[in-house]
Amino acid sequence: MTMADELQKLQTLRDQGTLTDDEFQAAKQRIIKEDATYYAQRESPRSSPPAAGAPTIFNTMTRSQDDRWIGGVCGGLSVSTGIPAWAWRILFVLTALLHGLGLLMYILLWIFVPLAKPDSSQSSDLFRP
Repeated sequence: MTMADELQKLQTLRDQGTLTDDEFQAAKQRIIKEDATYYAQRESPRSSPPAAGAPTIFNTMTRSQDDRWIGGVCGGLSVSTGIPAWAWRILFVLTALLHGLGLLMYILLWIFVPLAKPDSSQSSDLFRP
């Protein structure tokens, strides 16, 4: 039912004497407020896209220097997603059996995902006697 229909119903009830003037005004204000809220929610997206500066998994992912067998891709995916690196390794091996798709994805990630910068605390520990 549209807002105009609801207001027409209210006017009819008021003309019949079912609603007093105060009740009519209160109901009218409630309908107008609900309609404005409905349209405000409808116009604003429920899940807005991340802001331009907001970090996402794609712009924060790096290859791991610690957890690596070949290129550190699975270790980096593990840090970014929370899924263990062994699961990513199994996934890449299984998808490599599908016409080499897993191997292609791994190589592309190896090329385009930057290597993580070493932590200064870990590198300073390596040079201590």
